[in-house]
Amino acid sequence: MGDMTDANELAVPELAVPEVVDSPARRAQPTGSMARWLLRHRVQPVGPAAGGQHTEQHAWWKVMCLTGVDYFSSLAYVPAIAALAAGAVSPLATLLIVALTLVGMLPMYRRVTRESPDGAGSVAMLEDLLPFWRGKLFVLVLLGFVATSWIITITLSAADASVHMVENPYLPHALHGHEVAITVALLLMLGGVFLLGFSEAVRVAIPLVAVFLALNAVTIAVGLVDVFTTPGAWSAWTHALVEGGGIGDLAGPALLAFPLLVLGLSGFETGVSMMPLVSAEGADPAQRLRARIRNTRRLLTTAAVIMSVYLLAASFVTTVLIPQKEFEPGGAANGRALAWLAHESVGEAYGTVYDISTILILWFAGASAMAGLINIVPRYLPDYGMAPEWGRAVRPVVLVYTALCVFITIAFDADVNAQAGAYATGILAMMVSGAFAVTVSAVRRRQRAAATGFALLTAVLMYALVANIVDKPDGITISGLFIAGIIAVSLISRVSRTTELRADRIVFDRAARQFITDTLAYDDAINIIANRRQAGDGIEYSAKEREQRGTNPVPGPADILFLEIDVVDPSDFSETLTVRGVEVDGFRILRAEAPAAPNAIAAILLALRNTTGVLPHCYFAWAEGSPLRHMFRYFLLGRGDTAPVTREIIRKHEPQPDRRPGIHVGG
Repeated sequence: MGDMTDANELAVPELAVPEVVDSPARRAQPTGSMARWLLRHRVQPVGPAAGGQHTEQHAWWKVMCLTGVDYFSSLAYVPAIAALAAGAVSPLATLLIVALTLVGMLPMYRRVTRESPDGAGSVAMLEDLLPFWRGKLFVLVLLGFVATSWIITITLSAADASVHMVENPYLPHALHGHEVAITVALLLMLGGVFLLGFSEAVRVAIPLVAVFLALNAVTIAVGLVDVFTTPGAWSAWTHALVEGGGIGDLAGPALLAFPLLVLGLSGFETGVSMMPLVSAEGADPAQRLRARIRNTRRLLTTAAVIMSVYLLAASFVTTVLIPQKEFEPGGAANGRALAWLAHESVGEAYGTVYDISTILILWFAGASAMAGLINIVPRYLPDYGMAPEWGRAVRPVVLVYTALCVFITIAFDADVNAQAGAYATGILAMMVSGAFAVTVSAVRRRQRAAATGFALLTAVLMYALVANIVDKPDGITISGLFIAGIIAVSLISRVSRTTELRADRIVFDRAARQFITDTLAYDDAINIIANRRQAGDGIEYSAKEREQRGTNPVPGPADILFLEIDVVDPSDFSETLTVRGVEVDGFRILRAEAPAAPNAIAAILLALRNTTGVLPHCYFAWAEGSPLRHMFRYFLLGRGDTAPVTREIIRKHEPQPDRRPGIHVGG
């Protein structure tokens, strides 16, 4: 490929173009105080720069409380679900969940924190498995399941809180029949907390979790005393176990209840998504990153140990002390086993305090899901061009999610059971994707034992997912609607944003800046020939120069530069545009890699105009073929009839015709 030299070695005291140029895109700045308030805090894109810039950071145990409002709140209903599904064998089924938590889920998500430390979770790990558009569609499907699980977590928890309110004997009986209105009010209050900020959400979560865990500790402790002091309680339970038959007969109900209880593990993914909120100290970014990974692992481990102890103890005392008929639909302990125990064993006044604590933590359980949605989804869709740029801002996203939650609550009539299928499907799909991601990671690192263990975990979670889909097929239907909605909105947004410059900033290396400086010194003009590189040798550039001088109004004595854009991944949207200067057989070329050629050319021309004060002129040849075919090629492959698209992008970003770089097409 000819004699190629890199002009980085050239030393020039003053260069016409700075090394880094901000994007020349004309972005409207918010003018009103309300608009500035709404757009003040933004989520950063995935990558090393991602972090908690949109909020202050907190000690890991405080962030654990925000995660725990979802994770720990499952104590309010999981023991009842286990007792209803497995009967006397409920503690054994719970023991399986505890084992899965400590041996499977905890090691899995500790690994995710190391490999996806920017808060993007297992989605970021899976994104690299498939290239180009296949990878983007794969991520959109995963985000569909993420949205399903966390949106339904918000609506389901609020609906469950309203159920606990109307069933409390001390609250007005007039609340019955108004569950939808109560749930909507709870959702609006939750959204209001997040409009104030993440710090306010953390401050609300800490006392809610502390009081709830303390009340549960008292209830379980009293229950354990009753187990061994209530005549016949212990013997009745052991007799029921003996009547169950052999080990196989005991394990059967436990395995059948297992898919239902896996839902109590949903707090792990939200915990990982909140990594940007975890404070970390260090002398440099690398040290702070290691500290954040270490602190997040403490968060996950502490939460898992606390929940395992509470869950196993709660399942034991509720199964032994509460009659089985009370767990049936319509029974006093249905969906609220520990609340029943608090009323019956400790007293009505204490039980009411327990109910209030349960209502509050169930109301705020959606906070961890809201935080997860805010931290993950805006990191992807705007970066893909599949959401408006304001989709990075926290407060507008909170308003959108809150409105969606209100709509879903009204559509499902605030019915907990009607939403359970979608909730389970979304949660389990997230867990399966996470387990698969760490399995692939272990295989790539040739860690045979870890790969085998994580593959087994993937199979277990897949079993739970399939069992849930078979039992509640409406869940996969609802998840499918979420996925279809995300894909449709994403594609519409991508099409509407095709004429954006799509460059976060532009970096010129020394050689590129030298070439521009030299061409300005020659004739005080910038004349550029756009070229799609083939052989990349001197013969190609000589022929291209003769063609353009013959068909385009290139001034005869003008000094020229070539501009080449290599389309590397057309499914990407915006990134830093790096322009390199390369010399081939005396021809000087500016080269850059970008997702789309017209957008990159327009960004470079506008950047040159802004930094040099000279209007550049760019020369093209007409593309052959159908305009419709070129349109699809541009959208999918980043190339097409480049000249008219480049001109349209420049027109949109520069309303004054006399300030637009010249676009010339001949041939």
